[in-house]
Amino acid sequence: MSRKTSALRKKAKVPAAVSAGYRKGEETRQRILDAALKAFGAASFKAVTTRRISEAADVSLPTLQYYFGDKEGLYRACAETIVERYRGHMAMAGTRAAAPLKTRCVGEAARAQLKAVIEALGGFLVGSKEAQLWTPFVHRELRDPGPAFEILYENLWRPGVELIARLIARIWDRPDDDPDARIRALLLIFGLLAFQPGRSLSLRTMRWSSIGPEELAKVLSSLDAQIDAIAAPVST
Repeated sequence: MSRKTSALRKKAKVPAAVSAGYRKGEETRQRILDAALKAFGAASFKAVTTRRISEAADVSLPTLQYYFGDKEGLYRACAETIVERYRGHMAMAGTRAAAPLKTRCVGEAARAQLKAVIEALGGFLVGSKEAQLWTPFVHRELRDPGPAFEILYENLWRPGVELIARLIARIWDRPDDDPDARIRALLLIFGLLAFQPGRSLSLRTMRWSSIGPEELAKVLSSLDAQIDAIAAPVST
């Protein structure tokens, strides 16, 4: 083997080693995040310790600190991860709904866009096993706001409520900031939470053992009916 060939092979191994190291690092980081989401969902920010999370993730405490710094840094990273996953799932429906709002989208057109957004949101919150991992974390922030509240509010709750409220207002042909539309938007969104934080109650009430495609279809059908009923605005 020539020296040139040997050198080329050594160079080829370096990127492969770097890539493998990067993947391992990402896997470790994700393992810590998953453990943190479970821990913070089960107990308050003050009650959970980084040592407890590092043990659950099977990493050393210095490793956790290397990736996230202190406990608040990890907590905020959990919130940012939730926002990232939510945006990834809702991006297409949100973009499609937001585009017509730049024009005079009203009536049936607005109702169709609202159904598409709620269907995507319902599919994610009700039908996704991934959402079950971080819903307790989100629910705790709603009930007892902590260091992650502003991250979730500014990047998840506020944009979501505003989009749905604007679509409802357009169905009624009212101003985008109509307060009745905001109330209806909140009621629609929080109705979905009956199938996440309140999942045990909803399953027991519906006599379901789990929520699969058939059960999800029933939930989405009911949401469609609620949106159809919105066509009649509340009296003022």
